[in-house]
Amino acid sequence: MTQVLVLGGTGWLSGRIAQRWRDAGAQVTCLARGSRPAPDGTVLLRGDRDEPDVYDRLREQQWDEIVDISSRADHVGAAVAALGDSAAHWTYVSSVSVYADEVTVGLDETGPLHAPAQPGDEYDYSAQKVAAEQAVTALGTRAGIVRPGLVVGAGDPSDRFGYWAAAFARAGDGAVLAPDSRDRFAQVIDVDDLAGFITADRRTGVVNAIGDPLPLSDLLDAFRTESGHTGPVRVADDDWLNAHGVQYWMGERSLPLWLPADMPGFAQHDNRAYRAAGGGFTPLDQTIRSVLADERARGLDRERRAGLTRHDESELLAQLV
Repeated sequence: MTQVLVLGGTGWLSGRIAQRWRDAGAQVTCLARGSRPAPDGTVLLRGDRDEPDVYDRLREQQWDEIVDISSRADHVGAAVAALGDSAAHWTYVSSVSVYADEVTVGLDETGPLHAPAQPGDEYDYSAQKVAAEQAVTALGTRAGIVRPGLVVGAGDPSDRFGYWAAAFARAGDGAVLAPDSRDRFAQVIDVDDLAGFITADRRTGVVNAIGDPLPLSDLLDAFRTESGHTGPVRVADDDWLNAHGVQYWMGERSLPLWLPADMPGFAQHDNRAYRAAGGGFTPLDQTIRSVLADERARGLDRERRAGLTRHDESELLAQLV
């Protein structure tokens, strides 16, 4: 039986990866801290990756596959040092955020990377991912690096994609505030497509696991259609939004997926390697429907990690001439 170790396995993405391996007939072990459960049918070991002995129970096992999604390079490096010799293959889930060039459209896997994080550096997601990649690639032909873009789907804890489902649904026949989407793009991958790819393709080297670039206006139209929104969409330009304290991309008081005009390459990466390897693409309307149902179940007006509250949105709309 295939022996798989998922470093994590209780989170949104890592849990789906563990499920996919389980469903493929593998014996799956998850190493995670905290109180969240691992998927049924997998073995959960509790452990804190900050502890030096956390891998002691796992060293004697020979693993056909180890999967890690951590964004802390020290965790990844310690895992490789402890378990690298016992892994037939190691998949690291990185990010397209490792690319230093955010201007060039169609960048493939050979694009320049940010400088890797060094011990003691202030935390920087991109630099941490680069340093983690370096630790894993030291395994040579046993290493595979997967670089997704924005991962989306029901249950997404980042709230970026789901914000737009909630924004259009909660507005009903009222107005929705949107950014100027001319010449702006979005590029996403459904979480189940990503988990399926990681499970099915134990490749070596690097692949951008990401969907096709989509005009941001088309994506917002798709959210509006699926939600049944009948009110106006009021567009504000970048300068107005910036002047009124609305942030790009993510976080509180933001318009998620909206990117600065000077970084067109960030949401237009080359995905031909993913296609060639058989990566799947869930239809966008299907993903949006599942996200919309999830947002309604969790509450359209709930507190969220990204986007505007309806109150803040209404105040901004009242100021938009």
